Amino acid sequence: MSIENDFDVSLVASLALKEKQIQQNYRPIIAVHKWFARRPGTLFRGLLLSEFGDGPLKDSYFEANDFPGRVVADPFMGGGTPLVEANRVGCDVMGFDINPMAAWIVREEIEHLDVDAYRVVASRMVATLESEVGGLYRTKCPRYGDADVPVKYFLWVKSIDCIGCDHPIDLFPGYLLATDSRHAANVLVCPDCGELNEVADLKNPGHCAACHAELAIDGPAKRGRCLCRRCGEVNLYPQPELGRPRHRLFAIEYYNPRQRGHHDGRFFKKPDEKDLERIAWAADRLRESTLNFVPDQEILPGDETNRLHRWGYRFYRELFSDRQLIGLNLSCRLIATTPDERIRRALATNLSDLLRYQNMLCRYDTTSLKSLDIFSVHGFPVGLVQCESNLIGIVNGKGVNVGSGGWTNVVEKYAKAKRYCNAPFEVRTQGRRKTRVTIPGEWIGERRTGARPRSVTLRCASSTAIELAPASLDAVFTDPPYYGNVQYGELMDFCYVWLRGLAGAESDDFKRPSSRSPDELTGNATESRGIEHFTDGLSSVYQAMARALKPGSPLAFTFHHNRFEPYHAVGVAILDAGLACLATLPCPAEMGGSIHIHGTGSSIVDTIFVCRDHGEPRRGQAFASLAQLAELMEGEVALLRVAGMTPTAGDLRCMVYGHLARRAIHILRPNWNPSKPTSSRLARFAEAALELGDGLGLIECLIANTTAKSANRLLQLPLFPLDDHDAVSI
Repeated sequence: MSIENDFDVSLVASLALKEKQIQQNYRPIIAVHKWFARRPGTLFRGLLLSEFGDGPLKDSYFEANDFPGRVVADPFMGGGTPLVEANRVGCDVMGFDINPMAAWIVREEIEHLDVDAYRVVASRMVATLESEVGGLYRTKCPRYGDADVPVKYFLWVKSIDCIGCDHPIDLFPGYLLATDSRHAANVLVCPDCGELNEVADLKNPGHCAACHAELAIDGPAKRGRCLCRRCGEVNLYPQPELGRPRHRLFAIEYYNPRQRGHHDGRFFKKPDEKDLERIAWAADRLRESTLNFVPDQEILPGDETNRLHRWGYRFYRELFSDRQLIGLNLSCRLIATTPDERIRRALATNLSDLLRYQNMLCRYDTTSLKSLDIFSVHGFPVGLVQCESNLIGIVNGKGVNVGSGGWTNVVEKYAKAKRYCNAPFEVRTQGRRKTRVTIPGEWIGERRTGARPRSVTLRCASSTAIELAPASLDAVFTDPPYYGNVQYGELMDFCYVWLRGLAGAESDDFKRPSSRSPDELTGNATESRGIEHFTDGLSSVYQAMARALKPGSPLAFTFHHNRFEPYHAVGVAILDAGLACLATLPCPAEMGGSIHIHGTGSSIVDTIFVCRDHGEPRRGQAFASLAQLAELMEGEVALLRVAGMTPTAGDLRCMVYGHLARRAIHILRPNWNPSKPTSSRLARFAEAALELGDGLGLIECLIANTTAKSANRLLQLPLFPLDDHDAVSI
């Protein structure tokens, strides 16, 4: 068995597509803690079984597998998907990452936990929070008169003082609070009195039911300018010189369990006097509190964190409301006094993940009517309207969570994730029917009663600094950093500064003040990290892994990028490591509807690079001209269509890049000199990658035919074939 000959593109692509639509349903373990751009577990299970398994992948995929004695490493473990999948099928695993949050998260995913004991402690903590601060998350229902009903979301708008008349101005980009897709009507905020109005027709919104002012859809704040409705002065924002932004509570979405059965739609209200009193009370209590666990770290400069600086934020604690700081500090105090170390670490992980929703950068989705967590776009988006979730959470009479972003939500997800470790499953689709297939004999963890223990080695360290014995690894499976603008270290600092206060004493990984490292392999303008830095880092890691691999064992990794230049770095790293690239295979690895890529033209298809120190290329992957590459692409497009997807322009682009990079590796490998300057190696690779001619011309032709009903039409296009004497077959 080998990946290049036995990987089933259609099967794995079909599974990966379905998983990425609702990943927590297929791989609940990802709910342990947020990580970015996780690849599908189904993809790495397919790679593992293609390499180590026996028999067709379509059969072994849904059966129990166990590979004792196999050692699998991931030098860029991130969220841990390759390691979790390898551990599940009985491999010993070794994972390394330069970010301490990665090592913490993967350890939490794999390490055994007594789920029942955890639930008891977590429930006790939630009850204490309810007793201490639950009153801050209550309101009165004005429609039915019910008192002390739970609030789901508090909605805030940024506010400044007019430079012309000193009158407060709300920076509303628009007055639409909710659409009628999940509510009985559209909800508009009155520009004059702030009352909430239910409107049937947005084209003719009419007048406010309370003050009779004319209702509007568009707000006054656009592109850094806001017109004062009182004096007509144009005000500029943001105003970082004044410090962090000021917010005003303008709306509440609440839950009324007693009236829910006969009420049509959601419950919205304008804050009343009692609601505003609760805010004032929280501010008073915060001033009187000792906030031992609230971080006092400054927000360091960076490509992403500079967005926060432009809005006047200087310290992480400024990203939270008074109410949030009170509840989070109390949560930390309760976690720190938990006697059981394993449960204490689990709850600390929960607190860190909870922060995604407990901050004043979350936004409110006016269509799906829910909070969007801070990392929904893989950055620090500072909006004009922010959403504050109920810290404790709401559970209805059937034990189901209502809303998102509270302690009950994160505890339920974590418990489900750890139960999955004890009884992992797959989902088989037959027509429209989905069946959960239990896999008895497989499990995730380092130990289990009555079972063979597994070695799990996780380190917060650069893979180049780890001494691995030569010929000690059976495989390296990884998803290396995306060379681009996803700044994992900068984003993870948001959680790290809090988790450090809880875990610092228990882990050497949390001694440094930031999770960032100058050796991160991301492009970063602030740190002056460019393509050469990325190339050198990737090359060093791949060389270290190549030395540790047994002869003939694979280094297989996923990669995609919208530009060809990063593929040059990938190719140089493979060549520097002395490896051959035997296959470049397509597999969907992102969800097309993801907020951070939707509408950007980005690819959801990764190229799987399969590399070894020797071996024969995958059958059918040779091409000596762009016309032959088009034939190869035709076959791959057909396989992806069988899986249920039609590749987009971005997908085709990345698939072509992967094949051209593989061909360049084949051409250059016999005479490659890794000691030449990085710039020279990159230039030589770029030259070889375009040796067939204008690869971009092929891409344009492929893109022009993405809407064709049959992939066969690709062959009818002029695709710049070479003369025979110039062809190089791979």
